Amino acid sequence: MRGGLSAPKRATDGAAGFDLRAAKLAHLEPEDWILMPTGFAWRFPPRCAGLICPRSGVALRHGLTVLNAPGVIDADFEGEVCVLLVNHGAYPVDIERGDRIAQLVVVPAIGGEATVVERVTAGSARGAAGFGSTGVA
Repeated sequence: MRGGLSAPKRATDGAAGFDLRAAKLAHLEPEDWILMPTGFAWRFPPRCAGLICPRSGVALRHGLTVLNAPGVIDADFEGEVCVLLVNHGAYPVDIERGDRIAQLVVVPAIGGEATVVERVTAGSARGAAGFGSTGVA
C-alpha cells in the first residue's frame, strides 16, 4: 500500500465490488486515457480472478470509465493493480489522489482445456445464431 491510501473496501455489505482509489493526481481531457496506479497489490483466493469494472456514478457524472472494461487480473499476477481509465465525457476531468475511480469484483476462474473441433454439432435450440438473434427488446 502506498502511504495515506486506504485499503480497497466495499461501500456496503451488499456491494459486489471493492472500491479502487487513484494513487496520484491526473487531468484528463475528453477522450484522453491514463494507466492509473491504485497503490496496492492483491492476492486472490485459489481459482479466482479480479475484474476491474467502472463505477456507475463516476461514469454518469463525469463520463469516466474503464477503457478495457472489464480489466482482468489473473490470480498469479503479483504487481500493483492499475486501472486503464478513459474520459468519454464532454468536459475535462480532474482526478484527485484518493478518489474512487473503479471497482474490483472477485470472481471464480474455472479454467479448463480448449478442444479444437471442425464444427460444433447441433445441441441447442439457438444453434449458431448470434448478435440480435433473440430479439431487439
